Amino acid sequence: MEPPSRCPRGLDCGPTEDYRLDCGPDSEDISIVVSGSLGRDEFTSGSDIDWSLLIDGSADPKHYDLLRQIGGVIDTIAAKPTGPEGTFGRMVFSHGLIHEIGGDDDTNRNTTRRLLLLLESRVVRRADAYSRVVRGILDRYLLEDRGLWKGSTGHRVPRFLQNDFARYWRTMTVDFAYKLRNRAGKGWAIRNIKLRMSRKLLYVSGLLACYRCHLDYDEAERLKVYSDPDMKSEVIEHLQSIFRESPLEIAAGILLRYPHLDGSARKILGAYNEFVGILADDQQRSRLDNLKENEAERPGSMRANSATNSAMACWSSFSTRQAACVI
Repeated sequence: MEPPSRCPRGLDCGPTEDYRLDCGPDSEDISIVVSGSLGRDEFTSGSDIDWSLLIDGSADPKHYDLLRQIGGVIDTIAAKPTGPEGTFGRMVFSHGLIHEIGGDDDTNRNTTRRLLLLLESRVVRRADAYSRVVRGILDRYLLEDRGLWKGSTGHRVPRFLQNDFARYWRTMTVDFAYKLRNRAGKGWAIRNIKLRMSRKLLYVSGLLACYRCHLDYDEAERLKVYSDPDMKSEVIEHLQSIFRESPLEIAAGILLRYPHLDGSARKILGAYNEFVGILADDQQRSRLDNLKENEAERPGSMRANSATNSAMACWSSFSTRQAACVI
């Protein structure tokens, strides 16, 4: 299998790489953020580009001109447009991402943007605004989590953040049913396999990142780090460094850390490799795009089905075992 591209031609991701997309003013208050397969380093020829113009500063009428300019360039290099829900290809202001966690104002769209910023995002060009917003989000989750710093169980896991990852996973499963109905079944098969594989990987990687706030320190280090108020920034910076890894890197890191998970690692990583290979194959991807639900039971209609089911059983066992380490 040819490995998926890190970025599509004409769009380089990361502040240290060459920048070939002329997108207007160079400002520390603006970051272009990509997520989805591109943010996970799994971009293929059939992928769309989920992107946002992240603004952490004063509103400026020129932002709209910049948004249109970026969108025009991305439309020429993406295989297909972003989804019709309006989550991507928009201006996103930092206030809602940082301050509206929970409550009536935390819409599906806001939750999706916030958690994907942590779980599967990359920045194009300047990262100033992006880095500040990610840090602001993590400050909210960790500094307001009383149990993390003063809990009596000894297990140092950011439950505020962990619970939001759990909520987001449930949102994705409910939205799968919504899109199935709203789009009259179109694209059912490819969304099904993505839910089982890349979406579940997002959830598992979020849980593991939370667990690593406990697992990455020995007992003496935990006592020092979590009892000293001056050490809170160290924990937040450590978690921020974890989220710089892709979801697959986070999961693989834990799988390779514990020898008793070697069997699960082979099944999970092997099945995920097959999944990405199918999406990178234009013919197979097209078949999944057009496969109807009532045709899915025919032999060979979804070739990845057995591997997917095996990997899903491993995901459940894997996440349960890791939870047992800290709960």
